[in-house]
Amino acid sequence: MKKTIVAFGASNSKNSINKQLAVYTAHQITDAEVIALDLNDFEMPIYSIDRETESGIPQLAHDFKEALKKADGIIISFAEHNGAYSVAFKNVFDWVSRIEKDVWNNKPLLLMATSPGGRGGQTVLEIAFNKMKRMTEGGVFQFSLPSFSQNFTPESGIEQPELKQNFGEVLTQFEQAL
Repeated sequence: MKKTIVAFGASNSKNSINKQLAVYTAHQITDAEVIALDLNDFEMPIYSIDRETESGIPQLAHDFKEALKKADGIIISFAEHNGAYSVAFKNVFDWVSRIEKDVWNNKPLLLMATSPGGRGGQTVLEIAFNKMKRMTEGGVFQFSLPSFSQNFTPESGIEQPELKQNFGEVLTQFEQAL
């Protein structure tokens, strides 16, 4: 049975390496329909209770939430901005969380991060994992890819053998949760 996977990079960079990693990963899942989202398509005013009271929740937040509802599983690769989430992700997350508390619809989450540096976004991944593990009953899995340009190519994916093996193990766990 075909599974629907929503994948996105938690960044608004037009050339996001995190989006590349998330979409690549989604395409590694056997018999999956991939819905690749771009946070640039969901740009909204900065969340505040005053804006929500005055104007309500933007339609783009509802559109994002609808995409999540269609998914059997969700893959997010986080960009690390000053050791935390990007503002683009946090703003979408804040608006969507106002629609209903269950942002992820209890779907399995594969949380990832990559960066040009040797830590591979581990700080933001730790923050995301600790937050999201309390937000879904579907299971939360994580993978960090350090030194993106040395360890990943669009043609072959993850090239370093140990990282590739770890990636495969995490991906298998995520697939089993779908």
